[in-house]
Amino acid sequence: MGRIATNTDTIVSMRPLIKRLDTLSEQIDAAMERLHIADKQEQAAQLDKDLAVPEIWNNPTFAQQQSRSLAALNSMIDPWIILRTQVRDISELMDMGDDSLLGEFEGQVTALEKEYQVLRKALLFDGYYDDHNAILRLSAGAGGTDAQDWTEMVERMYIRWAEKSGLSARIIERSSGDEAGVKSSIIEVEGAYAYGKLRSENGVHRLVRLSPFNSDNLRQTSFALVEVLPQIDAPSEVEIEDKDLKVDVYRAGGHGGQSVNTTDSAVRVTHIPTGIVVAIQNERSQLQNKETAMKILRSKLAQMRLEQHVQSMGELRAGESANWGSQIRNYVLHPYTLVKDTRTKHETRNAQGVLDGDLDEFMEAFLEQPEAQ
Repeated sequence: MGRIATNTDTIVSMRPLIKRLDTLSEQIDAAMERLHIADKQEQAAQLDKDLAVPEIWNNPTFAQQQSRSLAALNSMIDPWIILRTQVRDISELMDMGDDSLLGEFEGQVTALEKEYQVLRKALLFDGYYDDHNAILRLSAGAGGTDAQDWTEMVERMYIRWAEKSGLSARIIERSSGDEAGVKSSIIEVEGAYAYGKLRSENGVHRLVRLSPFNSDNLRQTSFALVEVLPQIDAPSEVEIEDKDLKVDVYRAGGHGGQSVNTTDSAVRVTHIPTGIVVAIQNERSQLQNKETAMKILRSKLAQMRLEQHVQSMGELRAGESANWGSQIRNYVLHPYTLVKDTRTKHETRNAQGVLDGDLDEFMEAFLEQPEAQ
C-alpha cells in the first residue's frame, strides 16, 4: 500500500497488522465483486434519478414501489461501502506509523474483521433471484380447523421473522377459516435478500401437538404448504403472452369494506399452459387486483422456471412445482418440544422461539449446503 513509517521498529511492529488489513481489503473487494455491488450502485443511481422527477408521483403505487426498491438496494450496498471506507481510513492512519496507537489499531482491525464475517453471509445469496423481494403463499393442508390454525401460526412466524430481520411484511390476500385460522394467505416480504433468505422455507411444514379444537384433547398432526416466490415486478423479467392468459372478473366477497359485494372488482387470472390460477380481491379496484395477480403469476412462473431448470416459459411443464410431498420441517410440541429440518437435520428444542420468528439458523444451515447454491 506504499506505507511510510517514522522508523524501522515501528513498521516491523505493525507488519502483522498491516498484513491482516491488506487481506481484509482483498476479501472485501472480492465479496463486492461477487455480489455485483457496482451494478447495484448503478441501479440505485438510476432509481434515485427517476424518483427525483416529479411526474413519477402521478402514479403513487409505482413510485412507492420504486422507492422501496431503492431502499432495498441501498440496504445491500451501504454496509459494504461503509466497511471498505473504514478499512481505507485506518490504512491511512497506520501510514503515519505511530506505534503508540498499536493497541488501538489492533482493536479497530479486529472489529472490522468481525463486521466482515457478518456481512460475508450475503455471499450465500448468489442465486439468480436471491436479491429480489419475496412472495409467500401459505395454504392449509390436511387437518381441518387444526391445519387452518397452524397456517395462521406459520403466517405469524414469518411476519415476526421479517420484523426481527429488518424487513417489511404485508399480507396482500387472506382467506379466513370457517372456525379459526386461515385457509390461505399471501404475504409480500420486502428488503435486502428477502427471497435469498426465505427460499429455504419452500415446502410442507408439519405440526404435532395436542389439539385445542378437539374435545378429547387428542394429539393432532397438521400440515401447511409454504410456497416461496421471487417477487417479479417488471413484466420484462418474465414475459407472458396474452394468448396464454384467461382473466375472469367477479364480485368480491368478504366481510364489510368499501365496495365489497357491490362491484365486480375481484380478479382471477389463469395461465393456460401451466394451469396456475391466481385470484385477488383484497385491493380497492379491479385494476389493482389484476396488477397484483399478474405480479404473483410472474413470480410463480419465475419460481417454476428455476425448479425445472428451463430458460423459457414455453418449456414449463404443468404441475411440476412446490406440492404436498414430504415435509421439509417438523414442529413437535407434544409429547416433547423439537423443531427439526428434514433436509439439513438442523434442530432446536426452543420451539416457541422458532414460532416467534427465530428462523435464521435454519435458513443458514440450508444455504450452507452445496446443493442449495
